[in-house]
Amino acid sequence: MHLAVHYTTSYQYERPAHRLVQMLRVAPLSFAGQTVLDWRIDVDSDARLREHRDGYGNMLHMLYVDHPIDRLNVTVTGRVLTEDRAGIVNGLPGDLPPQIFLRSTPLSHPEGSITTLVHALQRQDEGARATLHHLSERIYLRMRYDDEATAVSTTASEAFEAGHGVCQDYVHIFCAAARSLGIPARYVSGHLYRRDGANVQPATHAWAEAWDPELGWIAFDPTNGICADDAYVRIACGLDYRDAAPFSGTVAGGGDQEMKVKVEVREARAAQQQMQQQQQR
Repeated sequence: MHLAVHYTTSYQYERPAHRLVQMLRVAPLSFAGQTVLDWRIDVDSDARLREHRDGYGNMLHMLYVDHPIDRLNVTVTGRVLTEDRAGIVNGLPGDLPPQIFLRSTPLSHPEGSITTLVHALQRQDEGARATLHHLSERIYLRMRYDDEATAVSTTASEAFEAGHGVCQDYVHIFCAAARSLGIPARYVSGHLYRRDGANVQPATHAWAEAWDPELGWIAFDPTNGICADDAYVRIACGLDYRDAAPFSGTVAGGGDQEMKVKVEVREARAAQQQMQQQQQR
């Protein structure tokens, strides 16, 4: 699939911020099943961008603003060719050993009902791949999507006990359970093309990748109860949300801040037609 992404993040500060440092994980890598055709980051301020890789191999851009600002807009645009590989992920440049992703984190620590779920899956004893599919299905069936129920600090156990949350929570639960089963699992951030026509979204998406001894990494999306296909644009990975967050950093001054996000993922032809219509108005 030929996908076009237009992703805007806007910050509004109560008072002028004197210095801003942000880590941006917003640029994808090419690998088997995903080819980046073009990608750019635009900032509406006098800023410095420095590109390098983080410890997980993600493309990382450091954004520096050294003068007072009361607002900041960062726009990401790009085109990607994707293939449906039934969730199988390979060919990532500089990938880490799977055992790295057995480590738990405060956000993905298994407790309470997650431990009960792990014990139930262990009793089935159907092999890693079947177990992972059952895990994704159980999370999908138990959880209810609710974008007001949790925060970025909500743990996997808290969300699973409550029975609702956002994609971030679904993925933390998946990773917590998979690692308890001895299966390496990692958090993945990126974009999702909605085939239901919901092209404009208020946030990026998240899913998981888990290690199968025979096939390697397999991408599972417990929020939708499927394996990732050609509708997914992979951006970054890590042990949990904090390692793969699109934006994180510090700001000096500024007081309270408001952040707004708008994500558009369309088929490239449809995106081009929309642009031409807007230019004709």
